[in-house]
Amino acid sequence: MKYDVIVVGAGSAGCVLASRLSEDRNRSVLLLEAGPDYPSFEWLPDDIKYGVRAWYESYNVDDHTWGYKALATPMQQPFDLPRGKVVGGSSAINGQVWFRGIPEDYDEWEAMGNEGWGYLDVLPYFRKIETDLDFPGDDFHGSDGPIPVRRYREDELMASPKAFIDACQAAGYPFTHDHNHPESTGVGHLVLNRVNEIRMSTAVTYLQMARDRMNLTVRSGVFANRVLIENGAARGVEVESGGEIYRLEADLTILSGGAINSPQMLMLSGVGPAEHLREHGIPVIADVPGVGQNLRDHIAVFMSYESNVDEPIPDRPPPLQIGMRYTTPNSPFRNDMHMRPISIRTEHVPIDFDPTIRASPTGFSIALQKAVGKGELRLATPDPHDQPILDYRYLSEPFDAERLRGAVRLAAEISELPEYAPAKMRRLTPTDDQLADDEALNKWLQEYVRTQHHSSGTCKMGPNSDAMAVVSPRCEMYAVDGLMVVDASVMPDVIRANTNATTIMIAEKIASGI
Repeated sequence: MKYDVIVVGAGSAGCVLASRLSEDRNRSVLLLEAGPDYPSFEWLPDDIKYGVRAWYESYNVDDHTWGYKALATPMQQPFDLPRGKVVGGSSAINGQVWFRGIPEDYDEWEAMGNEGWGYLDVLPYFRKIETDLDFPGDDFHGSDGPIPVRRYREDELMASPKAFIDACQAAGYPFTHDHNHPESTGVGHLVLNRVNEIRMSTAVTYLQMARDRMNLTVRSGVFANRVLIENGAARGVEVESGGEIYRLEADLTILSGGAINSPQMLMLSGVGPAEHLREHGIPVIADVPGVGQNLRDHIAVFMSYESNVDEPIPDRPPPLQIGMRYTTPNSPFRNDMHMRPISIRTEHVPIDFDPTIRASPTGFSIALQKAVGKGELRLATPDPHDQPILDYRYLSEPFDAERLRGAVRLAAEISELPEYAPAKMRRLTPTDDQLADDEALNKWLQEYVRTQHHSSGTCKMGPNSDAMAVVSPRCEMYAVDGLMVVDASVMPDVIRANTNATTIMIAEKIASGI
């Protein structure tokens, strides 16, 4: 059977595309996913359904991730980079922070030659994708979209987040009632697509409302090897399933594998930097130098504390409730830093932590939202089952290290204010000696910076005049007809927010034009 559309990757963007494109009952849509599918809500494993593991469980790579390893800095060993390998993709394993970029992010996209991607252009799609339970129906928020979002109430906050609000205000930072307001800055309650403890992924929202359509086929456990390209046009994909190799054909093929899988698949299909493809013996179909370049992320570092506060620990404790967005001194980028107290986040608990003899682990997540440094993605081998080389090159630019040093010192100062006393916290890392010396603090940062799980930009959109653009502002491949890329990889520059809501917005916007 030949389909009208094949969507490769049932993640944050893929589920949206499949749902919206199949609204036309005359269009046949095939949605492919390498990981498992849980068609019924009752079948969802707890780590997918509830999203937050108990703090004493070790973080591990399981059947729902790709098991990637990535390079942060030359001073570190490769770190774990979990990306979703399940229907719902990374929206099914993420931290559920529902932040939009600030207006400047999208206006900058438009200024780079991406007509139709300015803030006022994308705002209607941000409203379309959500139901904001706290701000329904105004000019900036949605009231009838597939994904419900909310903020924790004051009476739901744990001790450290409560103290963080008071201490940040005492330090002179404003309180914001809504981080998604276009003029927002300062400290306030995080917006989360976690309602009644349930993670509202694109699988349980967008895809669930489309599963009964006869013109939509969802196939899990299907590994896509490459795009089938003949005479300059995509004809479908070659896939593996059950030990067999199949050829699936379509008029339109859309890659929605994310910022890692999509550029990897393009290169395996012969579309990418020609010299790099030849190094791996891959026949060059199209020389597209931007594929795999412009790897963007938010550089994160975690300050470890212990707390002796006496408060009940819920079975599924919220790791994140409060955050502060602010502009670092002398930065040209508004809201380029994000600071938030983390509460019992397993990923950041020391591996030697013993919950029976030590106080509760907690601390701060510091994340540079507008790094100027860029990384790259390269093939390790021409085998689609081998992960690519992911070199993020964090802190390769001195300006990035300078801003992170200042943010870490600010967090340490905030934690020592009288307003933070109720949290009963004691800093473990970095030490006072490290904080006092730029060189020592730089070394600590080089050893401990990590991803904030917001990879993007590796198939960036741009005008035809941009030699590094991979897709047009309509997300259509320049070099191959009948092929699109729609996911976080098309973002031309990093946004100053978590990427999930923007990825979903991109898919919603592109689907409206297909």
